[in-house]
Amino acid sequence: MNTTPAPFDAALRRTLDDGLVALALDPAAVSAPLLDYLALLVRWNKTYNLTAVRDPHEMVVKHLLDSLAMHPFVDDLAARGGTLADLGTGPGLPGIPLSIVKPGLKVTLVESNGKKARFMREAIRQLGLKDARVAESRIEAVDEPGAYDAITARALATLPLILELGGHLLKPDGRLLAMKGVHPADEIAALPPGWTVEASHPMRVPGLDAERHMVVIVRR
Repeated sequence: MNTTPAPFDAALRRTLDDGLVALALDPAAVSAPLLDYLALLVRWNKTYNLTAVRDPHEMVVKHLLDSLAMHPFVDDLAARGGTLADLGTGPGLPGIPLSIVKPGLKVTLVESNGKKARFMREAIRQLGLKDARVAESRIEAVDEPGAYDAITARALATLPLILELGGHLLKPDGRLLAMKGVHPADEIAALPPGWTVEASHPMRVPGLDAERHMVVIVRR
């Protein structure tokens, strides 16, 4: 693991630690590796344009804490070594932060962009994330039917399109854990036959004044 201290100021570290506490996560256990991931992302972003968010302070809220707001929904998966596919993950969001805070969760990071895939492989190597792997592929081309307990997507597409592209990856009793902003009533109404909403939960992201929802979708 990379043990070099991440070059961030005290205010940024405080924002992260306070946010982790608000999300019922232990800063002492996870703050350092999250900062290592952030430092790597900031460094690579200068050359490879992995994310439009450039300011590290913004990244803490909009990337790290926003990703980690869904951590309670993968608790049971992590406890039993379950599988999660993070579709269109970009530079590894939410998959890499979840891998850091939920050891035991087996995460596949699905991303077709070569630069982002290379970045994630380096992040996995440096952070020592033994249960994370990269699938450099378009979502619909991932040939692992029925392999996953859950799939997730963050700011990727509509619910019907996510299921069209990645629904084949789910086990028969698997779940789509879709991270959404406002409650997506129109998208829910357009769900393809055979899929239904199990639950919709409002989520709060520390430091972010915007609506967030976790929409859980299962087969009928």
